[in-house]
Amino acid sequence: MIDYKHLNHLPKHLLDYVIDQNYDQYSYIDHAVWRYVMRQNIDFLPKVTHSSYISGLKKTGITIDSIPNMYGMNRILKDIGWAAVAVDGFIPPSAFMEFQSYKVLVIAEDIRSVEHIGYTPAPDIIHESAGHAPIIADEEYSDYLKLFGEIGSKAFSSLLDYEIYEAVRFLSIIKEDSKTSIETIKEAEVKIDVLTKKNTIFSEMTKIRNLHWWTVEYGLIGDLHNPKIYGAGLLSSIEESKYCLSDKVKKMPYSILAANQSFDITEPQPQLFVTPDFKYLNYVLREFSKDMAFNKGGVCGLEKACDYKGISTCVLDSGLQISGNFLNFISKNNDVVFVKTEGETAISYKNKEISGQGVNYHSHGYSCPIGLIHGFKNILSLCSDLELEERGVLIGNFCDLQFVKGVNIKGKIINIIKDDLGNILIIQFSDCLVKYNNEVLFEPSWGIFDLSIGNKIVSVYPGFADQNSFKREKYEPKYKTHKKVYDHKTKKLDKMYRDIRFMRDLKTLSKKEIDNINDIFNVLKNNYKNEWLLVLELLELCINFNLNKLLVLDIKKHLIKLKENTKIQEKLIDDGLRLLK
Repeated sequence: MIDYKHLNHLPKHLLDYVIDQNYDQYSYIDHAVWRYVMRQNIDFLPKVTHSSYISGLKKTGITIDSIPNMYGMNRILKDIGWAAVAVDGFIPPSAFMEFQSYKVLVIAEDIRSVEHIGYTPAPDIIHESAGHAPIIADEEYSDYLKLFGEIGSKAFSSLLDYEIYEAVRFLSIIKEDSKTSIETIKEAEVKIDVLTKKNTIFSEMTKIRNLHWWTVEYGLIGDLHNPKIYGAGLLSSIEESKYCLSDKVKKMPYSILAANQSFDITEPQPQLFVTPDFKYLNYVLREFSKDMAFNKGGVCGLEKACDYKGISTCVLDSGLQISGNFLNFISKNNDVVFVKTEGETAISYKNKEISGQGVNYHSHGYSCPIGLIHGFKNILSLCSDLELEERGVLIGNFCDLQFVKGVNIKGKIINIIKDDLGNILIIQFSDCLVKYNNEVLFEPSWGIFDLSIGNKIVSVYPGFADQNSFKREKYEPKYKTHKKVYDHKTKKLDKMYRDIRFMRDLKTLSKKEIDNINDIFNVLKNNYKNEWLLVLELLELCINFNLNKLLVLDIKKHLIKLKENTKIQEKLIDDGLRLLK
């Protein structure tokens, strides 16, 4: 069962994405895949990675021989202020970012197959734990990831963004499944291509994802002409690590322009961006965020909220937060005059819903004017009691409030809601008429009118101010990852992997175990003619225990034959042999 103790700081909706790791599901073949990749990593990466990578492996408790156990990782990650959760493949970018903002590393539970040992488009535990986790031990980079999560989780996405996400998730699932036909894969790739070409106007989330891709996933650091690797996508794939440093890949100085550079997860990247250091990543991200709706607010922010077609929150300079589906707004001289939501709406203060101002009360939408009122130097929340009394803003009084931007409110004040310091947040009117020029915005017959106090909108972002205000539907992905199902033959192969793994940990081998090695080799030659990874492990075992030289020679000959028969595995076999030398 999932242990939520280390996740107590997370909002409940994020827990929908968390699954049990189910460590016993990993086969001995899976552990061998992990070991092969990690041995290659440890051999090659120290020469080409940022200095924090190798030390980070130790700090995060990641070993060579076994797939990491999430519970063990969390005990260690706690010391550097992070936690980890298992998820099912790709999750929506907004959720991924939000996890990151809480310093929680999202790790895909599955591991790539032997067929995709060099590279997989699907997120897997090699990519997430061996790629992402070690680098977060670096304090500056850790700060960058947290900041990225905080900013990225406030980025507006589009319906097209979600369609692309689902299409990419589907492609990553079927490409990892060896049973998928080439035709099905081609159809999925064409669909992504069509959707991507439609995406001509980038949303905030698209741009944020681009920045994430070119830094967290595929980032280079240091000297432009001799950079080091820190991106997890590169760290988890030796082939890509080697390829990315070649002259075939263009190296460009990292800048805010990377936000407009798209990427293709199915192909090696034709260019990569190089940051001088981790501090510079923070600088670029902060510069980019200045133009985002959550920082700009105003007309720009509300336009994004209206296009979003989902629950958004606008924040007034008084601190009030209006969360709902924004339908439209009125503006004058680029200043917001009036806002309107449809459907369930909640009004909050300091991320907590104001009593009596939730979705049950505002079940059919909400509207209110924004701005200064004639006769007042400040917004009402900043006015003294004396000033309010002089202007007749008292419970029981009939008021006529003329806003500077043209809205007029006439009605009887029946209640004034204040914060703990006595500042006015909301004024409630009965018998209320609200007009803008000659346009009626609210009629007395509609009931109580709630005036949220604020001069301007300082921030707009997707989602709720109070996470408990709205009922949420549990997240269910459209496509679920295909779990490995071993047939009888593969189960027999897995048992042989188990036997070799067991023998590798022994100090000496008995005659029975040596006979078993010979038997395994004969079975592999006769019944598993494309199996190369276990043959490599068999050879390693023979060399380590100084077994019969003729057997060693036979195994080597068999591997050479496999290279000739399965050209696609040639480099993988060569890399494995190189480590044995």
